[in-house]
Amino acid sequence: MSVLKKSLLLFILLLVSISSYADLVKPALIEITVNEQGQVDVNIRASIEALLTGINGRYKNTQEAPNADEYDKLRHMDPKQLAGEFQKFQKIFLGKIAIRDNHHHKLSLAIKHIKIPERGYPKVPRISVIDLVGKVDLTAESIQSYYPMAFGDNAVRLKQVNLKKQQFHWSQWQWIRDDKYSTPFSMTEIVAHKPFYKTVINYIELGFKHILPKGMDHILFILGLFLFSSAIRPLLWQVTMFTIAHTITLGLAMNGLFNLPAQIVQPLIALSIVYVGVENVFAKGLQKSRLVLVFAFGLLHGLGFASMLADFGMPEYAFATALISFNVGVELGQLSILLTAYLLIGLWFGRRLWYRTLVINPASIVIAIIAFYWFIDRLDVTQIY
Repeated sequence: MSVLKKSLLLFILLLVSISSYADLVKPALIEITVNEQGQVDVNIRASIEALLTGINGRYKNTQEAPNADEYDKLRHMDPKQLAGEFQKFQKIFLGKIAIRDNHHHKLSLAIKHIKIPERGYPKVPRISVIDLVGKVDLTAESIQSYYPMAFGDNAVRLKQVNLKKQQFHWSQWQWIRDDKYSTPFSMTEIVAHKPFYKTVINYIELGFKHILPKGMDHILFILGLFLFSSAIRPLLWQVTMFTIAHTITLGLAMNGLFNLPAQIVQPLIALSIVYVGVENVFAKGLQKSRLVLVFAFGLLHGLGFASMLADFGMPEYAFATALISFNVGVELGQLSILLTAYLLIGLWFGRRLWYRTLVINPASIVIAIIAFYWFIDRLDVTQIY
């Protein structure tokens, strides 16, 4: 068989394949967009001709539908004529589709814009774009969409947008083939305002995990404070000063009132741990100067917390709640370290004569060495040359 004959045969098979699917109504594509203001935009790409006649995906060929003639008549209309026909149908259309939140409150939707393309080849369904607009309460955690089977199958997804922060999140597509709501689309990734209790729990957990197990530098710092004095009262004084200090700078930094570059903050945090370890070896008792230094180091560590929180983000609608909850989580993490160290070491050996020689000094030296290594490692020497 010659190349020409093969090409002709392939072309004929392609035409047959196209014609066999030409009159099949495609599923509607629905994209729901929710922004940080709670505005909901619904973009529906579907055949208006099929919507007006009720011809959906159950027909393998639209010519098999009882109202195929009406469908063909609509397909031959120009955009202006078809828009006029759809205008009579708008109330029914809006009454049948729905979006509801997880409290089962239905959103009020209105038609924003309709775009109908020019007539093309009438055997291929013309896809029009229907844009709807509405509003959702951002205390809702999720939404569901409903597109009746009378209009056909549909594929739907949710896009969350925060234009101010340039944040975007797309869900997976859902293909709905039954006359039912979609499964819930979560809105909590970007736009939803979490309930008070969830904000508290999430940020307490975040603060705790930033100490245990992720915050090795903070763990060593707290252990350094513990080794200096395992007695509860002086230990609480130091932890209190540290807590007050890092709360101050964390709040200032997260409000954009004060900040330092990470290449300065991180090496200094490591150096503060070195200092605590070295002082443990040479100091004889808790002096007021120690409390002042711990307070200063707390200010520094607060800036370190802020750099991490900046990446995670703080909810504008519950800033104070999140900030306080994060600090609570940090304190719970620090107290966990202190309690564990006290139960394992301080309670049993803290009053022994050899405690300083065999525990405080060696452990403090190890802490200082590790922290000094971090200090050197965190120095951005490339900026020096």
